[in-house]
Amino acid sequence: MKKYLLILSLLLVSGKVFSQETATQTQQTSSNYQKAEFPGGDEAFRKEFMNMVHAYIDHSLYAFQGKITLVFNIDSKGKINNIDVLPKFKDSEMFIDDIKYAAKKVKGKWKPAIKNGAPVDSKFVMKINFSHDVYDAG
Repeated sequence: MKKYLLILSLLLVSGKVFSQETATQTQQTSSNYQKAEFPGGDEAFRKEFMNMVHAYIDHSLYAFQGKITLVFNIDSKGKINNIDVLPKFKDSEMFIDDIKYAAKKVKGKWKPAIKNGAPVDSKFVMKINFSHDVYDAG
């Protein structure tokens, strides 16, 4: 009986040690990735971007009203590219061109995402309430 208790306790201890190793490996993996950062944070980018949208986009040209989602890539050099707008609507190509222009006017460069010590491409998603009267970064 003592032999069985000894074997059972060894199995429990080894299982506990193994689970701790797995948790440590998971923490190390997640700490090897840093998301892309804009100087001052996401809110600073949102504010600067919306200022450029107000300054450079004539919102009366677009028939769409409601929430849109902007999805864009931040490349390994910290530049914005591959901008997409969801959902698609009439004249969305022209709107995307205008959004690209506004994004280029934003002062400040993104610090790219870092994975395993090297810069990598990443995605950034921003929701905007778009209407004929007002833009709201939401």
